[in-house]
Amino acid sequence: DLTNKGDRRLLGRLEGRRGGEMANSSAATLRLMSDLREMQKDAPEGASAAPMSEDNIFLWNATIFGPADTPWEGGIFSLRMTFCDQYPDKPPKVRFTTKVFHPNVYQDGTLCLDIIQNKWSPSYTVSSVLTSIQSLLTDPNCGSPANPEAAELFIQDKKAYTRRVRRLTEESLGGA
Repeated sequence: DLTNKGDRRLLGRLEGRRGGEMANSSAATLRLMSDLREMQKDAPEGASAAPMSEDNIFLWNATIFGPADTPWEGGIFSLRMTFCDQYPDKPPKVRFTTKVFHPNVYQDGTLCLDIIQNKWSPSYTVSSVLTSIQSLLTDPNCGSPANPEAAELFIQDKKAYTRRVRRLTEESLGGA
């Protein structure tokens, strides 16, 4: 995982690669390198992301730190972002690898988020996707839940929902 370490060296190595597999998807590669530069220079507060290895710019690890004054506060939540060679015309697949209980997150960690589904735009970047995920943690959309149990609890018993989220937040830190 190259998040937060060696990003500049990685970027240099990725920029140096121009043949083979990367030539087939050079527009996607260039855009992902641009997104990586953006994350290095101006990452959203409470989030980080970088390719998992220098060999594959299409597979990233991301981390979101739980937003302050929410049940998620203090948690460290890992995600996997998978990009196709049509990025940015097609959205990345984004999945939590840390267990979360949220109305808009399926049991397997896949997100139900409009900007990475039916409202995707090539103007979105890794940074803007992570910012949207942070907002979603704080303000779920219970109108189209991926996890009906979480949505029902959020609507009917906010205290019980908060307790369950806090428990998983503690687990995200290894204290379970």
